[in-house]
Amino acid sequence: MDQRVRSDYILMFLECILGIFAMILPGILTKKWKVEIPSKIYYLYVLFLYSSIFLGEVRDFYYTIPYWDTILHMLSGAMTGFIGFSLIDVLNNDVEKVTLSPFFIAFFAFAFAIMVGVVWEVYEFTSDGLLGTNMQKYKLKDGTQLVGREALQDTMEDLMVDILGAFVASGIGYISLKYKKDWIDDLRIRIRRKNNE
Repeated sequence: MDQRVRSDYILMFLECILGIFAMILPGILTKKWKVEIPSKIYYLYVLFLYSSIFLGEVRDFYYTIPYWDTILHMLSGAMTGFIGFSLIDVLNNDVEKVTLSPFFIAFFAFAFAIMVGVVWEVYEFTSDGLLGTNMQKYKLKDGTQLVGREALQDTMEDLMVDILGAFVASGIGYISLKYKKDWIDDLRIRIRRKNNE
């Protein structure tokens, strides 16, 4: 097994701190803003955090399991697509005299998920530049620097897989809304009404 370097520990520390905040966030949303998070989404969220932080960074799955990063980006693209559906659904149902078409709602969810993926890649780029981490996998585990297209490979694959996951989620959501299917009802995040408290 290769020796870990200082930047590996910085990355693990940073990811663990962000992971702790990410684990606390659903509780804050539930209490402060009366958000109802479906158990399916919550468990998927926890599984994603465990898989990316503990298994990916700490247990080195990003290097030892082929396509580990790709699978996680596909999952995150789909998850954020369904979260985008929830956000626009809340607005669509809360604002009087506004009825958005299923296509617009699906398009918003798609764009929201891609935006989250792009912001994540900016975070990785910034972390790599400021802290010397290797989140964008521009170098091999042994420290060999990748050059040219190979150095961009991870980032571009991540973005393309985010787009694919977002497309699948928005497609499922579109069909569900357009043809009045209940496929995404169990995945929608909702706001509790005051009279329901």
